[in-house]
Amino acid sequence: MSYQCLLFDLDGTLVDSRADLIHSVNLMLAELGRERLPDGRVLSFVGEGARLLVERALLATQNFVPTDLEVDQALNVFKRHYHEHLLDQTYLYPEVADTLAQLANVPQAVVTNKPYEFTIAMLAGLGLRDRFQVILGGDSLPERKPSPLMLLAAAQQCGVAPAHCLMVGDSRVDIEAGKAAGMRTCGYIPGFRGRTELVEAGADFLIERFSELRLLVESAQAQIAGR
Repeated sequence: MSYQCLLFDLDGTLVDSRADLIHSVNLMLAELGRERLPDGRVLSFVGEGARLLVERALLATQNFVPTDLEVDQALNVFKRHYHEHLLDQTYLYPEVADTLAQLANVPQAVVTNKPYEFTIAMLAGLGLRDRFQVILGGDSLPERKPSPLMLLAAAQQCGVAPAHCLMVGDSRVDIEAGKAAGMRTCGYIPGFRGRTELVEAGADFLIERFSELRLLVESAQAQIAGR
């Protein structure tokens, strides 16, 4: 198996954005007159798009399911705060920039449930905007991960069959999406969810350091060349 396309989640995989996400959610709650939530609680809501993040935060601070209108209004508040604080404390994980550069001969794509506008702003601010041939956000297509739709679209735009793609992420959502798309999957252990969730999701590979991804890809290429 050689990998002709690498697909990456963003939050918890390429970048540690925990502090800014948590801060922006709590700024939203404060503006809405609600109590602050513990960092770990907010982080547990992250990964399936901004709207679900907001909805879960609202539900955690009230005893009834919020209406669609309440969620819409709160989402606008969250987006305003997150736009202002997107890059305050967000940074690339160690070895990400070097590893992506070393693998520049392999097409690379970002497939994230984060809204597209924030995805582009974050990648540009961290100097990675031009590294990726394809960038898809949670509002780019009708479905988000764990649906495979985004991954299949990215593979198609890169001109690579799904079976020759490797999906790299830090959560169950990423691994399930990769499997549903017919791709091999790699879990990044230092991300938001940790080893246990990735193992339980059935990731094909696990890496502790981002540089291990280069070894994984080059090993696969060497095996093909040696046949």
